[in-house]
This record gives sequence, structure tokens and C-alpha cells, in this order.
Amino acid sequence: MAIREIRTVGDECLTKVCKPVVEMTDRTKTLIEDMLDTMYEADGVGLAAPQVGILRRIAVVDIGDGPIVLVNPEVLETSGEQTGQEGCLSLPGKAGEVTRPNYAKVRAFDENMQEYIVEGEELMARALLHEIDHLDGHMYTEKVEGQLYDVDNLPDADEDIEE
Repeated sequence: MAIREIRTVGDECLTKVCKPVVEMTDRTKTLIEDMLDTMYEADGVGLAAPQVGILRRIAVVDIGDGPIVLVNPEVLETSGEQTGQEGCLSLPGKAGEVTRPNYAKVRAFDENMQEYIVEGEELMARALLHEIDHLDGHMYTEKVEGQLYDVDNLPDADEDIEE
């Protein structure tokens, strides 16, 4: 497959709402394979189609349990709360503290357009919701509490953060 260029902050593509996938074509399957390859090459846990310049409702996630393909994902339910460091392949080298639901239930289609439900807590919930935000033209930086940090210089979780 191919490694695609990841769009970064400032690229207009990252601010657009994506269009639903109506049918699965060979071209769309190739896009999904390329997105997975690109995500793994960049050491990410998720990637959304607008991050590679395609305005379609497709995202991929892998938190270490194997790849999940999300076509036309829809959040059905969230609950709880978690706050933690979050980063993004479209803003390399930066991270910030973000509060998100601790649980997420999402309905989506796979690469064969078979509907399924995926549920997750903690990192899985964070990854699902982060990628779905991308499909709606939003980035995690809109939710950052405080300031962004260089990933090589993150504050220790036990230290007080001066603002």
C-alpha cells in the first residue's frame, strides 16, 4: 500500500465536515489500507480521512488490540469522564490535557459495509471520539485545558502546572 501525507494544522481540510460514504469502492478500500499504513508508520493510534486530505467519514483506530475501521461512525452513547494527555498526528510534537467521556459506544460500518457496534473505555473511548471529531472538522486543540506542551517536555502528572 502507500503512505499518505498527513495534513497539519492550518490545512483547510482539517476544518471541514466530511461527507458520508455511500458505497464501498475499490478506491475507498485502498484509502482505508493506506490510512492504516500511514497511521502505523507515524506511530499513531488513530487517523481520520481528512488528515490525509479526503473529506469522507472514514477513520481507523488501533490502540494495540488490532485495527478498527470506522466508516460513517455515529456516537450512540457516552458516559463518565477522563482527563489526560492527548496528541494528534496533525499537530506533531505537541500534546495537551483534554477531558472526554470515559466510555463511548459507536455504530459504524466496516470495510465491507457491514454495520457493527464498537464500545470502549479509557484510551479506546478517547481514540474513537478524537477521530470522530476530525470527521466533523474539529481538533483536540479546541478542548485543551491550559496550554499545549512539547511532547518531549510534558509536565509530570504529579507536579502542579503553572499557568
